Amino acid sequence: MSLRSTLSVLAIALSLSVPALASAADLKVAYVDFQRVLLDVDDGKAAKVRLQKWLESRQKEIDAEQESLRKEKETLDKQASAMSEETRIQKATDLQKKVYELAQKWEKSRSEAAEKERKEMEPIIGKIDDVIRRIAERDGLSMVFEKRDSGLVFALDQYDLTTEVIRTYNNSKGKAKDAPVAKDAPKK
Repeated sequence: MSLRSTLSVLAIALSLSVPALASAADLKVAYVDFQRVLLDVDDGKAAKVRLQKWLESRQKEIDAEQESLRKEKETLDKQASAMSEETRIQKATDLQKKVYELAQKWEKSRSEAAEKERKEMEPIIGKIDDVIRRIAERDGLSMVFEKRDSGLVFALDQYDLTTEVIRTYNNSKGKAKDAPVAKDAPKK
């Protein structure tokens, strides 16, 4: 290849890479700690309280049944020597069946809790996504990463939008969905 051809190829490669370098310089990114946002926005706090109350009521119910089964076992243990072999085996089998049913009820409660949490958080997540989108559009951000799931190992705090997302979310309650976010709003 002649020097002229080599220079031409180099010039073409350089001209193609310069816009990419220029656009990389214009690339603006930020990140959000989504878990913290979920737990700190007012709707998230309220949902957490509702879920906690529901879980506590389920746990009380299961604890009461567990205590009842424990007492039933104690009674069976005390009276076992006075029972016939057949009666003792039947009562022990019935008790074991109740223990198994309680374990199934507990597992069902766990899956119900997960489903209830998903239903509670889904609309909140949608609103958070909308707030993040509006902030990103307002600030001309090219990308906003989720702090924990993005593989982000380190970023300067100045790129953290978490507090602004929480504040904007809480301030936008009751306002129109697409209400503008103040560009000069102070960051916490």
